[in-house]
Amino acid sequence: MGRKIRVLIVDDSAVVRQTLTDTLESDPHIEVMGAARDPYVAADYIAKEVPDVIVLDVEMPRMDGITFLHKIMSQHPIPVVMCSTLTEKGAETTLKALEYGAIDIIQKPKLGTKQFIEESRIRICDAVKAASRVMVKRIAARPHPVEKKLTADVMMAPPPLKAMMQTTEQVVAVGASTGGTEALRIFLEALPGDCSGIVIVQHMPEGFTRAFAERLNGLCQIRVKEAQDGDTVLRGQALIAPGNRHMMLKRSGARYFVEIKDGPLVCRHRPSVDVLFRSTARYAGKNAIGVIMTGMGDDGARGMAEMHQAGAYTIAQDEASCVVFGMPKEAIALGGVEKILPLARIAPMIVGK
Repeated sequence: MGRKIRVLIVDDSAVVRQTLTDTLESDPHIEVMGAARDPYVAADYIAKEVPDVIVLDVEMPRMDGITFLHKIMSQHPIPVVMCSTLTEKGAETTLKALEYGAIDIIQKPKLGTKQFIEESRIRICDAVKAASRVMVKRIAARPHPVEKKLTADVMMAPPPLKAMMQTTEQVVAVGASTGGTEALRIFLEALPGDCSGIVIVQHMPEGFTRAFAERLNGLCQIRVKEAQDGDTVLRGQALIAPGNRHMMLKRSGARYFVEIKDGPLVCRHRPSVDVLFRSTARYAGKNAIGVIMTGMGDDGARGMAEMHQAGAYTIAQDEASCVVFGMPKEAIALGGVEKILPLARIAPMIVGK
């Protein structure tokens, strides 16, 4: 086993600093090297020892997190995970941080049920582990945490071997995680306004997906929106699963629509790519295209194999263009990938199908 991932926490709240410290150090592979009340104190820590990952608050006195992020990325790039409150302004600012080089977003820990606290712990620790592999040399492989990892079975039974009644309407299902916000922007910007309907799961906290969708909607030829229960999958439109809710593709006749549901974490995530891909295998079959993009872990790998078995055309982003070659690698290993492509070639391939 390699050494522990050393994390520096930067947050002006003493309560949040302590909560994040306790949360991260509950994982045997993570060590908090320091907790700073502002970027100036954080700079003193970094001068003595460079952390593997920084967990950075967005809004702080003396210097805000975005300004500090700029300084980090221009002077000594370090993987940064942004820690934000669930507000509209906070969501928009944090998404800008992703454009400026932050690796991921976590929601500030808060009080809740035992299940809520445990799920938050899993998300926070996984975000830090993923970030540690992005811009620094990979640490020797570590065993996965012992928490039980549920499969898509908890949300839907496996798809039948025989497809449903035929329809010719095509649907594209996409899954992404770490590095996916930028990958999705590049992918969606390259699509024409009349492309096939798209359904997307991007691992992102509750409250941030709406701002993310609105940002993409202003950049792309197609319409992009946060999915709502019952939304129809339309040509020239992409539906992004809301944070903290599972999204499943359904069909009524020739009409595809999405169902938004609560449920347990699947492959340590909610929304889960496996849940979306399994439902796409069941209800779209060979009329679907599956795309799995950059991200840590194996969410989506089993679902993509099921899509492939159902006759869908399946694509994985290649290692060179991934921020983290985890999810695509696992999907390839399971034999569910038909084509491995650089990010820039995925949209043209879909348009040509």
